[in-house]
Formats: sequence, C-alpha cells, structure tokens
Amino acid sequence: MSKFKIRHITRYRYEETVRDSANQLMLYPIRDPFQDILEHTITITGNPMVHIHTDYFGNHVGTFTNAHPHRELVIDSQLTVATKLRQMPEDNSPPDSQWAALQPLQHHMEFVDFLRQEDFKALPEIRSIAETELARKQSPFQSAQNVSEYIYKTFEYRTGITTVETTLDEIWKIKSGVCQDFAHMLLAILRLMNIPARYVSGYICPNKSGMRGEGATHAWVEIHLPFYGWLGLDPTNNCLVNDTHVRLAVGKNFSDCSPVKGTYRGTSNHSLDVTVTVVNEDGSTTTADTSVTPGPMATTTNEQQNSFRKYQEMQMQQ
Repeated sequence: MSKFKIRHITRYRYEETVRDSANQLMLYPIRDPFQDILEHTITITGNPMVHIHTDYFGNHVGTFTNAHPHRELVIDSQLTVATKLRQMPEDNSPPDSQWAALQPLQHHMEFVDFLRQEDFKALPEIRSIAETELARKQSPFQSAQNVSEYIYKTFEYRTGITTVETTLDEIWKIKSGVCQDFAHMLLAILRLMNIPARYVSGYICPNKSGMRGEGATHAWVEIHLPFYGWLGLDPTNNCLVNDTHVRLAVGKNFSDCSPVKGTYRGTSNHSLDVTVTVVNEDGSTTTADTSVTPGPMATTTNEQQNSFRKYQEMQMQQ
C-alpha cells in the first residue's frame, strides 16, 4: 500500500471585480478497492454551497456559484489517499478466445462510448498500425502494451507545443506532445482494434524512477480486458498503472474529465495559477507550478468566458 498527501490549488485573479462565477469541479477521487480516500477537503473563496452529483461515467462532480463581487477565486483541494497494488492479468487464455470475448462489447451500452472512433485525415495511416498489431495475433493485453510502447518510442514528450484544441492529425504530424496527446493517440489506435479504452485524469505521484509528470496532474488510458476488467496504461511513461497513479475521473476524452471549468460575469483580463504538491510516505515532496495570464477577449458582452481553456492547456503541460 502507498499513501500520498496531495494539495491542488487553483487560483484565479481578476483585473476588476467580477460576479456570478459558476463552476464545475472534478476533483473528487474515485473510490474503489484499489484507492481508499482517507481524508479530502475542498475550500473555496466565499465558502459557497457545493452540490455534488454523479455523472454518466460514475464520476463525482461538484458545482457551485459565487454570486458576490470578488477579485480572486481560490479552489483548494487537500487529499490524503492510500493506493493498493493490484494483481496484473495472468493473460493465459488463448488470444483468439480473448478477441472473441471483446466482439459483443460493441453492442453493450457500458462500452459504446469507449469504442466510438473520431474521424480524422490520418485515420488510414493509424488504422494500418492497428491492423499490423492485430496481425501479430497476440492477446489484447499484449497488443495494447505494444501500442503504448510504440507511442512512447515514436512520439517526443515536449511541453508548450500543443493545446487542448490540437487535433489527432496535428499530433500525428508533429509526433510530439504531452500526456494528454499521448493518451489521445493511444485511445484512437486501441478503439480501432476494438479494445474498449477510456481517458483517465488524475495525479502521478513521486517514486524513485523519475517518471514524466510526477507530482502534477496527469492523463493516461484504461482498457477493458476479457476475463479481467479495467487496467491502466500510461503511454507517457510506457508503464502499467498501479499504486503510484491516483485517479480523479474517467470519460471518453479530456472534456469529460476536466478538473475545473466554469464562467463568470465581468472583464476578461485575469491570471490563473495552479499548484499541485504531492507528499510521499517518506516525506519527499514534489511540486508543480503553472501560471497563465490570458489576454483580453474580443467580445462586447458582459458575459465572459473564464480560463477553462487555458486551464486545460495548463493541465496538459504537466
């Protein structure tokens, strides 16, 4: 078992007083046999009432409104979580029987969203990768690991060159990006192989191996394997997900899992700071800090969009 203390602070500062800030939070960690939430508090400027509901994918989602005039909005999530090692798939069933077990899932509502493929120009090239892998006649587990390794070796991990609007065609062309891009590409190939795959947001916590994105928000993929269930693959680090990854939410893609998003009424000029600090059991600490100062938006209305898009871009840079 591993235990981590994670503090995730989101701080908006506005050029002028704003009001009617309405926000959505997906900062509530998943609870299951492998992830025990020992303590969790979220403190928000003005102490608004937070309404929590469960979304279509089973994530806990909080919504709140800060109607009073304010120049700053701080969302401070403090989490203590214990994660447990999970047994990896034995993968001893014949590959043909495993692939056959995946076929009916395309007609099950539980998996339809995780098999739906988006359309893009490079689809024929990417389809050829999937077909080449399928031709090796290995198990779905082995094939998924091979594809994850392919992305890890073929794509360069570079921050600052992609945004949340970067398409699969653009990622494929530049062969570079960050965790969100690696996960996006892996989802596309796995779904072409008829392996249900979903996007996961969360944190990757410090360990001795020096993994990419340690101590910050992170993204990876979970696949559904026959006779086993859901298993995480982290193409950014070319590893199976286990007790060093803390899961916040799952969905079809990033837009289903964004940690914070919302709108407010006021001028568009503002800054955004996000700090994630992770403390390990041995007391070692990792901190990731990001700041963004968006420019003014071209609009003449009082209803302004907040830094959601910038926030998404920041999450990708971790």
